[in-house]
Amino acid sequence: MTQLSGVTPLQLAIAGIWAILILASIVVFALKRLQPERDHSELVSRTASWWGMIALFTAAFLLSHTLSIVLFALVSFLAFKEYLSMIPTRRADRRVLFWAYLSIPVQYYWVADGWYGMFAVFIPVYMFLFLPFAMLLSQQTEGFLKAVGTLNWGLMLCVFSLSHAAFLLVLPVTGNTDPQAGAGLLLYLVFLTQFNDVAQYTWGRLFGRRPIVPVVSPKKTWEGFLGGLLTTTVVAVLVAPLVTPFGWQQAAAAGLMIAAAGFIGDITVSAVKRDLGVKDTGSLIPGHGGIMDRIDSLTFTAPLFFHFVRYFHT
Repeated sequence: MTQLSGVTPLQLAIAGIWAILILASIVVFALKRLQPERDHSELVSRTASWWGMIALFTAAFLLSHTLSIVLFALVSFLAFKEYLSMIPTRRADRRVLFWAYLSIPVQYYWVADGWYGMFAVFIPVYMFLFLPFAMLLSQQTEGFLKAVGTLNWGLMLCVFSLSHAAFLLVLPVTGNTDPQAGAGLLLYLVFLTQFNDVAQYTWGRLFGRRPIVPVVSPKKTWEGFLGGLLTTTVVAVLVAPLVTPFGWQQAAAAGLMIAAAGFIGDITVSAVKRDLGVKDTGSLIPGHGGIMDRIDSLTFTAPLFFHFVRYFHT
């Protein structure tokens, strides 16, 4: 990344995102004026929520890495809380939930400290082994396996997977002394993940005919998936020189990976909601549902993208 006329590439990329949001808001306003008979309330709510979310992330990106890490820790906490509110838990396990919640600040401490070794093993090894032990102290064996499995999977999804996105901020990139290099990679990941969701939805609405997994998610079609895959890959190549060290081949590979993994993350959380009989994981974000509804794709793209960067550029 190189600085242009006093404006950093990261700042330019953020400005581009704001420009897209302003354009989207103008389109929504025009639709309301041109089609007053149609209900645009959900679209208005979604756009208003995007303003709040992008403002929050912009402040975190530009102010400090520590603030960004704290923000991701808060998102993990809220997502894990939503997850537990959907999953039936045994009365005997309520004390164990304290240790599960406590693992969130500990995990993000390893992120802030840049200690990759502990970051990589704390939840998949230490918490994975400790939580079953804490559960068995209640001596309640009925439903034990289900309780252990759902709790550990929730931690892996909402905390461990998502914390990979935050670790990009402190990941040392070979040959790059730019202090904003990690923030650029994180912005690239989050932007492409969210862009892919919108692209697949748009292509699906316009041309979708053949569903992929109709029982899990009836609106997911091959046309939407392939259209989003292609569009996200092209955007990944175009944006890469601004905020990443990737050549066009690596950028294309990253775009394909993010598009495919985002789709899988989306339908995986959809399968969980189908199993539990809920439409949304929550109602915290108007027009979007809950935190999990907004980050379901990111929980799959973050660890894959992180290790892609770590393998090629650290």
